[in-house]
Amino acid sequence: MPFSKKAIEHIAHLARLGVEHTLEADPIQEDLNRIVAMVDQISSANTEGIEPMAHPFEAAQRLRPDDVTETNQQTQLLALSSQSEAGLFLVPQVIE
Repeated sequence: MPFSKKAIEHIAHLARLGVEHTLEADPIQEDLNRIVAMVDQISSANTEGIEPMAHPFEAAQRLRPDDVTETNQQTQLLALSSQSEAGLFLVPQVIE
C-alpha cells in the first residue's frame, strides 16, 4: 500500500510535524513506501516450523547462590534511634 502525499500530510499533521510543502513530503513519501515494501518482503518469508525466540543465543543467566552473607544487626541499629517500637523506627508524622 503506497502512501499518497495527502496521507503523508495527514500523518505529519497528527504527529505535529511541519511537513506541509510538497518538497518536504516527497522524500518522506519515498522513505515510507520503501519501509512498507521491506516489511511486506519480510512478512512474506516462510516461517513455518520456526519457534519464536527471546534471544538469538541460547544463553542462560549466571546467577550466584542465594546465601545470606550479612548478619542481623536490627538491635544495634535500633539502639541508635531516638524512638523505636516493636522492632520499627518511629518517625514524626509528615503527612496529615
